[in-house]
Amino acid sequence: MTDGSTGSRGRRPTAALAALVLAVAGLLAAWQGLRPDRPGGGGPEAGFARDMSVHHAQAVRMSFLVRDGSEDERVRLLAYDVINTQSAQIGMMTAWLDEWGAPKADPAGRMRWMAGHGGHGGGRAGSGGGAAAMPGMATRDQLARLEKASGRDAEVRYLQLMIAHHRGGVAMAEAVLARTDHPRVRRLARTMVDGQRSEITLMTDMLRERGIRA
Repeated sequence: MTDGSTGSRGRRPTAALAALVLAVAGLLAAWQGLRPDRPGGGGPEAGFARDMSVHHAQAVRMSFLVRDGSEDERVRLLAYDVINTQSAQIGMMTAWLDEWGAPKADPAGRMRWMAGHGGHGGGRAGSGGGAAAMPGMATRDQLARLEKASGRDAEVRYLQLMIAHHRGGVAMAEAVLARTDHPRVRRLARTMVDGQRSEITLMTDMLRERGIRA
């Protein structure tokens, strides 16, 4: 025959174990939220992913326009490569934002992460929210002119716009490299720098072949 004290002694280790499990789970959850491969939604990694996705989307749009407006096989192949490469990178960066629980758009404005120290302040006057202009982006008028162009005119416009666009993209990628130690972000940014610099050289040569300086 056993008394109630035996049952109490049996329950104490069980309760202590349950409390330990809960404490460990809490620590794991906190570590999960703070671990280096899950940046905050307001950090340079998320800002880069958001803004570079917008930047890439315009490059894809311009590449579709010249693909439809040119018969030059080299220009069309370049446009095809830009469409495929940058569309895939947009998908990758969108997946990162989902994984990190970060918003797809910064309510305080674009480019804050690159505008100043720690991604805040130092923006262009009148831009609002400390935001800076996104480098290399074509204007609405330039896009409209490209859309109406064809043949050599379309090719020259595309190459000129895309050289400026790529230079802006390289600047953004180099900026995030200076602001993050996140391995996946650094790997993608380095790929962008190398790939877009190579394409800038190619496009500059294409312009020279058409008698145009970049």
